[in-house]
Amino acid sequence: MNVVMKYIEKLPGFLQMILNISLFLVGLILSFLLLKETWSIFSYVFLYSEADKNYYEFTEELLVFFLYFEFIALIVKYFKTNFHFPLRYFIYIGITAVIRLIIIDHEDAKNTFWWSIAILVMVGSLLIANSKLLKRES
Repeated sequence: MNVVMKYIEKLPGFLQMILNISLFLVGLILSFLLLKETWSIFSYVFLYSEADKNYYEFTEELLVFFLYFEFIALIVKYFKTNFHFPLRYFIYIGITAVIRLIIIDHEDAKNTFWWSIAILVMVGSLLIANSKLLKRES
């Protein structure tokens, strides 16, 4: 029975190690994709002719860049804050993703309205998350 308890006590540490390695690998992959997206934006701005430029595509590329950036920042913050994901980073990612969705698919006014309401709710959530009500004790 003592041997079983010994392994049970080590299980959370083992799972934490697997999570940390997985997040590190995801961070490396996202960093590569961020560099690829940076090159795509750079080539779009400096190498494409004015006739070939589509500013909706450029804006979409820019927002995808920020999504990669925010996910990488989230992973960095996770490791810096003793393995904790701050809620506000998820809200930032959600706001950026919904803005990207509105820019890409804005033909239907009702959907755009509801997505805008979703952004408003997320901004309200961000205000609550940054208030003293939800602050962690340091």
